[in-house]
Amino acid sequence: MVLSPPSSPKKSHRRTGVVLGFTIGIALILFSVLLALAVVKKQRVDSKGTKPTTIASPEVTNSNAGNSRTHIGEPPERKTMMPEIQRLKKSGNLVFVGGEVEGYSLEQLMRASAELLGRGTMATTYKAVVDRQLILTVKRLDAGRTAVTGGEAFEQHMEAVGGLVHPNLVPLRAYFQAKGERLVIYDYQPNGSVFNLVHGSRSTRAKPLHWTSCLKIAEDVAQGLAYIHQASRLVHGNLKSTNVLLGTDFEACLTDYCLAVLADSSSTEDPDSLAYKAPEIRKSNRKLTPKSDVYAFGVFLLELLTGKHPSQHPVLVPHDLLEWVRTIREDDVGEYRWLGMLTEVASVCSLTSPEQRPAMWQALKMIQEIKESAMMEDRASFGHS
Repeated sequence: MVLSPPSSPKKSHRRTGVVLGFTIGIALILFSVLLALAVVKKQRVDSKGTKPTTIASPEVTNSNAGNSRTHIGEPPERKTMMPEIQRLKKSGNLVFVGGEVEGYSLEQLMRASAELLGRGTMATTYKAVVDRQLILTVKRLDAGRTAVTGGEAFEQHMEAVGGLVHPNLVPLRAYFQAKGERLVIYDYQPNGSVFNLVHGSRSTRAKPLHWTSCLKIAEDVAQGLAYIHQASRLVHGNLKSTNVLLGTDFEACLTDYCLAVLADSSSTEDPDSLAYKAPEIRKSNRKLTPKSDVYAFGVFLLELLTGKHPSQHPVLVPHDLLEWVRTIREDDVGEYRWLGMLTEVASVCSLTSPEQRPAMWQALKMIQEIKESAMMEDRASFGHS
């Protein structure tokens, strides 16, 4: 390898100065070009209207246990507005419930940027961003699919629902009604639903959730249902995996609770919800009861254990049901004991006769006993290792 002789200090300094000057000059030219392009692009966007963008990295602040508000770190550009809410006349006010301090007005909500999250049997759900800071979930009840109830009866019901406060319930914050328009407002939950967790990104051959995850979610849901039944005379009435959301700490939280009684019984039933309905409700359209919630919980637990939508669940006796679960989870041979216990809970909760089903607090106790037994066994095996 031939090395060139070193250049003199003067030539080196002169060459370095030339290189630096050339580099800085090029950088300034590039910066000017980029700045000009940015200005042109902004002018085009301003002339055409603001384009919707995704919300970046929400920051979460906890006001109290189980209640969370999601705020936005950077103000986003405006999204598509909720046309139905924009058309609301100012003939009513937002009513805040559960001791909630009034943090925004109806006018602010009407101006909120939002995106459509989904359409259910009796409501359309939006993710609304109020003043580019506070993120809420807004449900607009479909007047054609809700029972005709007086304004006072609706208010009394929403006040009762708003009084339910539990870590495993998505907090209801406010409601609105005026001239056939009804809105229900909740805290926004950032981590999606259990349906998405179980089915969303999984192929048909993918493994179901680990049994300990099933146990944790089942306990959270059972605690929320047991609280509703014990703290009030209300029932959830519409338990399904899409109505179980994951909170900021990935705790399972119930949403849409106690709204099913507002549904018009003559409206068309959602096929995805039908499999969760207790036989006595499907056959005779009887009034919803705590035992119909227990049935839905049993179906939901089987969905967790198998990763199969309830519409794919076979009708089997308890022993055959356990064999079906084991067949699906054939790789979890070492966990058959715990899977068997959880399957037994699901089986007894989804019995045809409502009188034979346990109360929700009893189902919760069964799950907690399974959890305690598993923890004791883990501690014992750890002590012997």
